[in-house]
Amino acid sequence: MKRVTGIGGIFFKANDPEALMRWYREHLGIELDSQGYVCFEWREKDNLSRTGFTAWAPFPPDTDYFNPSTKQFMVNYRVENLDYVLEQLRKEGVRVEEKIQEEEYGRFAWLMDPEGNRIELWEPT
Repeated sequence: MKRVTGIGGIFFKANDPEALMRWYREHLGIELDSQGYVCFEWREKDNLSRTGFTAWAPFPPDTDYFNPSTKQFMVNYRVENLDYVLEQLRKEGVRVEEKIQEEEYGRFAWLMDPEGNRIELWEPT
């Protein structure tokens, strides 16, 4: 079974997220939505009637959302079956956070890679 099906989002720390977003809006035409991020929409290659999106968002430099990582970036990976992926990762000795977050748009879980990058896994609804 495939584990990761794509990139669900790219999140990064910015010294001044609002000023940075103004720059991206002015020079690249990227607009934040009301939730504070951008969604780049696309179609699934095996089912063109289904759409998906990749989120992109700057975070304040003091965000704790990336903790325990001290890195500037966090990548969100899309998965088809979060429970299966977490079970396999645990069997392989990967330390996965116990918390699973349920939202109207999907389920989320987190882990750290060997270099201290926090990874977010997302199973869309």
